[in-house]
Amino acid sequence: MTTTEDRDAEESHGAPVPVSLSFERDERHLIRDVGNATRFAAKSFRLVGEVRGYVSEVFRQAGILIISSALIIWCLMMVLGAEGSLQGHYLLRQLGAADYTAIFTSTGEYSAGPSVFGWIMAAKVGCGLVAELGSMRISEEIDALEVMGFSSTAYLVTTRLLAILLVMPFLLTVGFGLMFLTSHVLSIYFFHSVSAGGYESVFWTFMTPSDLLAAMGSSMLMGVGIIIVGCYYGYTASGGPVGVGKNTAKSMIINMIIVAAIGVITQQLFFGNLDRAPIGH
Repeated sequence: MTTTEDRDAEESHGAPVPVSLSFERDERHLIRDVGNATRFAAKSFRLVGEVRGYVSEVFRQAGILIISSALIIWCLMMVLGAEGSLQGHYLLRQLGAADYTAIFTSTGEYSAGPSVFGWIMAAKVGCGLVAELGSMRISEEIDALEVMGFSSTAYLVTTRLLAILLVMPFLLTVGFGLMFLTSHVLSIYFFHSVSAGGYESVFWTFMTPSDLLAAMGSSMLMGVGIIIVGCYYGYTASGGPVGVGKNTAKSMIINMIIVAAIGVITQQLFFGNLDRAPIGH
């Protein structure tokens, strides 16, 4: 019997496939992957109760995330804060409004900050999960875990989901704090745009702790989605190293879409009618 994979192989080695048919096939595969990933995520969350025996693995994965990803996340958040102070100083100084440099940082905290966090997570953590779990799948390590009586989904996927939920509040709190501190120091002591009191007054005029919590919530949604996609494409990898590489590329594409979609939705949901936004003043 000829399977779908066989037909795909024949098409790839035979006559060129029309562009319209190629797009249609890619769309079908994407829709199928979205459905499978959704079921995979639901199964992973249902298995939270089974993680009682793998608590040490949750903390181990949390430690790995902090050690391997925290520095790059915090560095890029600091770069974002520095860029905000730089752009704010040179743009607003020409308009005679350098005292309002903190607007760029306050709006950047809840607009650009979550997106930058999502991009870093997708590139650093998401792709790493695909490579890690994919190599375990093609080397039959996952099959070996199941033979030994482990729940492979709970041990490999649910533990990582809980680890990211445990770690993200810490990563985001420090990251947003460093973003504010970097912009604060540069604006006051390097560019001499504004005094310390003036900077903080403007910053907290256009930003409140509830806005920061909303930005952290948006970032956490992105992080959970990225982890699910990375684990799904790694757990279901096949076709040897080439298949793992293809799944890594797919996961990156999907995660970029997830970051953009969640960013747009949460911005409109949390800040669409924000009367504290600079344009409202």
